[in-house]
Amino acid sequence: MVGITNKIMLAEIRRQQKLSQELVAGQTAISTGVTLNKPSDNALAWVQVSDVGRAQAQQAAWQANVSYGNARSGNAEANLSEIDNLLTRAQELVTSARNGSLNETNRAAIVEEMSTIRTTINELVNQKDYQGVSVFDEDQSVLVPVSRGLNLAVVGTKQEVTTVDVDGTSMSIDDILAQGIAAVQSGDDAAMASAVTATQTAQGHITVEQARQGVRSDRLEVIGTRLTDVDLGLTEKRSNLESTKLEEVIAKVKAGLLQLDAAQTTFARINQQTLFDLIK
Repeated sequence: MVGITNKIMLAEIRRQQKLSQELVAGQTAISTGVTLNKPSDNALAWVQVSDVGRAQAQQAAWQANVSYGNARSGNAEANLSEIDNLLTRAQELVTSARNGSLNETNRAAIVEEMSTIRTTINELVNQKDYQGVSVFDEDQSVLVPVSRGLNLAVVGTKQEVTTVDVDGTSMSIDDILAQGIAAVQSGDDAAMASAVTATQTAQGHITVEQARQGVRSDRLEVIGTRLTDVDLGLTEKRSNLESTKLEEVIAKVKAGLLQLDAAQTTFARINQQTLFDLIK
C-alpha cells in the first residue's frame, strides 16, 4: 500500500511539473508573441519555418546584391552625366576657338581648359569607389546575381563608354579631345571644324550610354521591388506559423492555472494525511 501511494504521489508531482512547464511556455508565448520555439511545439510548422528561414536568407543575399548594384549604377550615371557636361563645354571651347579674332593668350587659355577637361574625363572613366571597385568595369561587365537564375550587368565597361565611331573610324574620347587640343593650338580652322564634329559625336555616344545605364537602373529597381514583395510574403508566412494566437493561448493558460491550483490544493490536503488515514 505504501509503495502504491508513493507511486501515485510521484506521478502526481510529475503531472503538476508538466502542467507548470506548459503554463510557463504559454505565458512566454503571450509575452513574446512567439509560440513556436522548438520542434516539439509543432513539427510540421517547424519544418515550414525552417524552409521559410532559408528562403529569407537567400532573399537577403539577393537584396544585398541589388543594393550593391544600385550603388554602382548610381555612380556610373553620375559620372556619365558629368562626362556629358564636360564634352558640351569642350564643343563650346573649340567652336569659340574658330573665332579669328582670338589672340595667342585666348587660345592658350582654351587649350588649358580643354586639357583639364581631358584629364577630368579620364579620371571619371577610371574612378574607383571607397572599396576600390571601378565605377566602370574593365573589358567585360561583371554579372551580379539578383534572383534565381538571373544575373545582371549593373554598369557598362570603360571600353563601351569611351570608344566612339566617328565617321566609320573608331576613336576614344581621349583621342578626340587630344585632336581638338591640337587643332586649337595649330589654329587650323578645318581641323577645328572636324574636332567639333568629333566631339559632338562623342557627346551623342555618351547620351546613348546614359540611356543604357538608365535601363540597367530600371531593371535593378524592378528586381528590388519584386524581392521586397517576396520578402514581405515570407515574413507574413513565418509570422503566421510562429506567432501566438492570443485568444487560444490565454484560454489554455487560464484553464491550466485553474487545473494546477486545484491539483496543488488537493495534493496538499492529501499530503497532510497520515498513513493510517489513507489505509482506513
